[in-house]
Amino acid sequence: MEGLMKGLMNVALDHINQRGGGGDDDGRDEREEQPRSSWAQVVSGEDDASNSNSNSNTNSNTNTQEERYGRNDDRKSGGGSRTHKEEGDEKSDGWETVQQKKKPSKQHHKVIKDNWNNYKRPASVQGYSGEADCGADVEPSEEELADLSKALNKLWDLDSNRLVPGKHYEIDCGEGKKVYQKQDMAEGGLFSWLSEEVFTRPTYSRFCSLLDNYNPHEGLKEVVTNEEIQEQAAFIEEISRSAPIKYLYKYLSAKGVASGSFQDFKRMMTSLWFDLYGRGGTSGSSSAFEHVFVGEIKQRGEQQVSGFHNWIQFYLEESKERVDYQGYIFPRRRGQVPDAETQLLTIQFEWNGVLKSVSSTLVGVSPEFEIAIYTLCFYLGGEDNYVELGTYPVNIKCYRLGNKIGSAFPIADS
Repeated sequence: MEGLMKGLMNVALDHINQRGGGGDDDGRDEREEQPRSSWAQVVSGEDDASNSNSNSNTNSNTNTQEERYGRNDDRKSGGGSRTHKEEGDEKSDGWETVQQKKKPSKQHHKVIKDNWNNYKRPASVQGYSGEADCGADVEPSEEELADLSKALNKLWDLDSNRLVPGKHYEIDCGEGKKVYQKQDMAEGGLFSWLSEEVFTRPTYSRFCSLLDNYNPHEGLKEVVTNEEIQEQAAFIEEISRSAPIKYLYKYLSAKGVASGSFQDFKRMMTSLWFDLYGRGGTSGSSSAFEHVFVGEIKQRGEQQVSGFHNWIQFYLEESKERVDYQGYIFPRRRGQVPDAETQLLTIQFEWNGVLKSVSSTLVGVSPEFEIAIYTLCFYLGGEDNYVELGTYPVNIKCYRLGNKIGSAFPIADS
């Protein structure tokens, strides 16, 4: 018996020693998994944006159904149908809720949708906010016309609809991590709270109403309804009354890009952002708006999130527990650690269980501001557009797919 007991103790001690030595191996595995793609390619989720319209593959794990993201929401009544996946979960919309095992439950905030049904009406009969009282501020100076970075910074100054940290919202950045590290460094969500008043602002409200018009699975053909076309036109009409878009029009007109009337310019903007094009081997499956602001799930090879650079979409998806925030990414060079006041973030998260290893977003900026800077970079900038937005050194990346925006997003240049 004594010999048996000694043998059992030796086996147990050997097992403990083996487990204690495994930490170094785990750390080495994480270091060896650092991706080889360029920083911008990793951030965008595109290894090569110019190849997004080629290399058609059959998606064995997806169907060509017409179900859209959020399509199960009954937007007239505010109710929602349940899917066979989650019969007991409210408003699953065909998605599985991210399981946040170690994170505290979030306070859910109501998104005011009172006007959303009106947005489906023809754009010409809808009511809009008044014209922005901006006077000469929207006239580009000679200095701004000669230097794109100065024009982009002017757009930042014109964004009077931008939110103020601590007044309109609060974020908790959690802990930092390397891009290739797997562990979740955030104890909770990114957003602690957001003022409900934000969703009553016309451009924010109309922007939110567009987000559920898409099926984010890359390679599935989109079907656009007449009501959605009217939502798109009405959104462009609304933001066109703001100072950033007025400045954009005058700037593009001075450069000969927008050669027609203001109405022609609005049609050009609608086409640029909402016309469908091919991505993932399927024609009519994507658009600039869907990719940049809503996000897409790549189906080729290992699933991954591409696009998804908008903070409003992030907040809404996080409030529905579809997004699992996993921490901020350490700056590439020595720089300031982000805090609750930071409005340019580089982060990592999972969307419906699919990883976005690194993503960047401008927090609190208005929809009209983002539309303006990305449009200006597309027409008059290059792939890299360096600028200081307020106190933030930024590189606005802009990838083209022919005459369309393939992707556009900010990168912290520090």
